[in-house]
Amino acid sequence: MNGHVTAPDRVAALSEQLIQVHQALRERLASLRRGLADGAAVRDDLLAHCLGFCAAVRAHHTGEDERLLPRMAAAAPELAPVIDNLIEDHALVSGILRRIRELLAPGQGTAPGTLARELDGLTAILESHFGYEERRLSRALDELDPATSIPDVLTRPAALDG
Repeated sequence: MNGHVTAPDRVAALSEQLIQVHQALRERLASLRRGLADGAAVRDDLLAHCLGFCAAVRAHHTGEDERLLPRMAAAAPELAPVIDNLIEDHALVSGILRRIRELLAPGQGTAPGTLARELDGLTAILESHFGYEERRLSRALDELDPATSIPDVLTRPAALDG
């Protein structure tokens, strides 16, 4: 596929694709939290998994901010306040992801409890954000003109497969 989904190529409603991407991100975050709680993950392993997760969330939100949300705003101007809220959420999430990367940086010696609290906070914010986005954008996504090209932010981020 060329990175765009049009009506004939739609296997699932666009809202369902968004939910699937969010679910993949939720599962990856839950896996990170389990690894930390079990104490099974060594620091390098945890760093690699966190960096992969951070990259996936960053790519998803950047794609939304730069490609999807502007199209949504043009197609449904009444969603402007919702879109503004989502962009603010993306900035908040980006700050938390940056703190997590800093906590895992070599030489930090971060206590597992500190990292667990950051992951708990990230989980709560993402859960709220994903739910809000799904509730507020689903209908508009599914009602987009079939000729409107949709960027690949509604596909599973490759960083989640690693």
